[in-house]
Amino acid sequence: MDLELKGKAVVVLASSKGLGKAAARQFALEGAKVMLSGRSEDTLEKTAKEIHTESDSPVYWKTCDVSKGEDIEALMEEAKDKLGRIDVLVNNAGGPPAGTFMDMKDSDWQEAFELTLFSFIRAIRGALPELKKNEGRIVNIASASLKEPIDHLILSNTFRMGIAGLSKSLARELAPDGVLINTVGPGRIATDRTKKLDEKKAERTGKSIKEIRTELEASIPAGRYGTPEEFAKQVVFLGSGANTYVTGQTLLVEGGLVKAY
Repeated sequence: MDLELKGKAVVVLASSKGLGKAAARQFALEGAKVMLSGRSEDTLEKTAKEIHTESDSPVYWKTCDVSKGEDIEALMEEAKDKLGRIDVLVNNAGGPPAGTFMDMKDSDWQEAFELTLFSFIRAIRGALPELKKNEGRIVNIASASLKEPIDHLILSNTFRMGIAGLSKSLARELAPDGVLINTVGPGRIATDRTKKLDEKKAERTGKSIKEIRTELEASIPAGRYGTPEEFAKQVVFLGSGANTYVTGQTLLVEGGLVKAY
């Protein structure tokens, strides 16, 4: 299948590592020009070189704290300058801290909102003029908690649902302009974030990391954690020219873990 991505310009938020990096890499392998972003200059530079070497596609980067509006504005300007246009926006952000409702202070809620939901709003607003000109695509990376809340992730559970509502609303607003928007929710994908959550659960329960991983894998019908590459391929399809009629949808990549419809 031709994904029609050769020469397309893709901006991926929070893409120096983890799921964002995997998505950026997959777009580059399909021939797209990619703009990376993240908070660590050293990590971004290393990731950009790695992806360019593997794909031979142009890869640019800019430091960006997605919880800061001015950083997102600067990223979009840099993307337009370096890439010449924006055809695809992939929204992504690190997850907020784990914990229960009574663990969280007002500042925790505010910071989680800025990081997990408002960053997506700001990025879409900044990229939208370009996306409308080019009948572009928006893919939001969220969480499987969109369908089934995850214990001890109250902040993530709350604001990820906001992403789903935003996507569904914008799908109706933007379809007349040819802009399609969808959300992809990872289940237990083998990333640093998942490893940290497993470590937190081990601390909470007194079990070893190995025991936690074994228990969690047993709860997944596929019998294992997913890989970032498996996840990224779904993001790339929804952000590609091969997707011409899917919008406002939420796709979970979770090996059958979530029981909800």
